[in-house]
Amino acid sequence: MAVKPLLPDLMKAHGISRRGFLKYCATLTSAMALPPILAPKVAHALETTTRPSVIWLSFQECTGCTEAITRSHAPTIEDLIFNVISLDYHHTLQAASGDAAEHAREQAMKDNWGNYLVVVDGSIPIGDPGYSCIAGMSNLDMLKETAEGAAAIVAVGTCAAYGGIPHADPNPTGAVSVSDIITDKPIINVPGCPPIPIVMTSVLAQFLTFGLDSIEVDKLGRPKAFFGETIHDRCYRRPFYDKGMFAEGFDDEGAREGWCLYKLGCKGPTTRSVCATVKWNGGTSFPIQAGHGCLGCTEPDFWDNGGFYKPLSVPAGEYRKLGIAAVAGGAALGVAGGALGRASKARAGKAHETVDAHDLEKKS
Repeated sequence: MAVKPLLPDLMKAHGISRRGFLKYCATLTSAMALPPILAPKVAHALETTTRPSVIWLSFQECTGCTEAITRSHAPTIEDLIFNVISLDYHHTLQAASGDAAEHAREQAMKDNWGNYLVVVDGSIPIGDPGYSCIAGMSNLDMLKETAEGAAAIVAVGTCAAYGGIPHADPNPTGAVSVSDIITDKPIINVPGCPPIPIVMTSVLAQFLTFGLDSIEVDKLGRPKAFFGETIHDRCYRRPFYDKGMFAEGFDDEGAREGWCLYKLGCKGPTTRSVCATVKWNGGTSFPIQAGHGCLGCTEPDFWDNGGFYKPLSVPAGEYRKLGIAAVAGGAALGVAGGALGRASKARAGKAHETVDAHDLEKKS
């Protein structure tokens, strides 16, 4: 296996001073939600560890996760690729194509067997593996082959973590998540559509710096440092929610004053992510700050969990289910719809009187 240079040697070759290196480590420590006292440990780990091999597989996806990670600012994608890891295979970012590209993946697996990290974005079709292929190999076969010699897998994006948009009803390709197929390897899920860039790079950096055991995950395999609390917990609009001050429309006075968007369908109370604190575009903003409610994209099946503009107490999905049942039973759709409308209205009114933030969070 070829000897790969250590990070300090690479930085020195690029004219980066020792002071600059330590500032980089301090920034990286902060991004990983670790206490500042651990910055020296991060520096030591990066100084004494060779750059590990990373193989990035893209399956049924929109390239949004790759577009997002290229906009990470701490560490940047350049820092990650050239200074922290050896990105040996990535459809979008690699220069090689065709046979040369697949040879790079196979060689990286051979040279680093048992030690390389696999990053996956996109779901895997199993209804017919031929729905999505790369170099004549189905996504299913490529995932199994590449995962066999991996130390661990990071599923970035909601498609890889839960099945994503391809998995939405009626799921024509039989799309599934990485964890539905690979059951004998450690898997870390970093959901989002797409995930926040710095969350992706920080998870990779923490794994490579401190190892898998340093990442505490929740029941869905998400790092608690980034998915431990709901967006609602840290949202700057939370005080308006507590006071019962809600925007009734996107252009009313409440919306202009920054009131809570709960009535307009915001899923922040049941969505776990650091959007409200880490934000996007170098910490500039996030959807709620821009005036649009959270869609809940870090949670499973967010696309099938009711209308994006329906309050949480009015699950739109029931209309579809009742309609199917009414047709199957020969019931009059108008009568059924009217009954459901009245029942939903009564249920929503009752829920609005009794539900508070704590009740909503228990459902998440």
